[in-house]
Amino acid sequence: MIRAVIVMNTQGQPRLTKFYEYQTPEKQHEIIRQVFEVLRNRAENVSNFIQADAICGPDTQLVYKHLATLYFVFAFDSSENELAMLDLIQVFVETLDKCFKNVCELDIVFNFNKMHTVLDEIIFGGQVLETSSEEVMKVVEEIAKLEKSSSAISLVPKYISRR
Repeated sequence: MIRAVIVMNTQGQPRLTKFYEYQTPEKQHEIIRQVFEVLRNRAENVSNFIQADAICGPDTQLVYKHLATLYFVFAFDSSENELAMLDLIQVFVETLDKCFKNVCELDIVFNFNKMHTVLDEIIFGGQVLETSSEEVMKVVEEIAKLEKSSSAISLVPKYISRR
């Protein structure tokens, strides 16, 4: 099971966090802080896999990818495959690149809802739902169409809709 997804910048500021097991807000902040401490002290030429029992609890591993100014981190238990999780990060990033035409930190900050929509289409309740960025994009585009049509309906003056 995937326990958490964390996207943070290189200064340790979380840009997206999703915990699939209940953690108090204080515990979430502590986990994020400890994960950042581990990541910033790692050399560039080492593995992207970390045993994280001390950070997230027993039987927990981290896999991360450092892209530009962002760290994409997945915490998961032994029921998941490390390489599959690394590939899932790649699917997540590729999908975000398709959504935002070369995703950057500002896209994440200003498009919070879209980020969660993409993540929820890939992972739900700690379980992997979809591994195809094309399939995820179809759903995201359909949701965007529905949002546009519902906002267009709400723009119709009230006196017209009463007739």
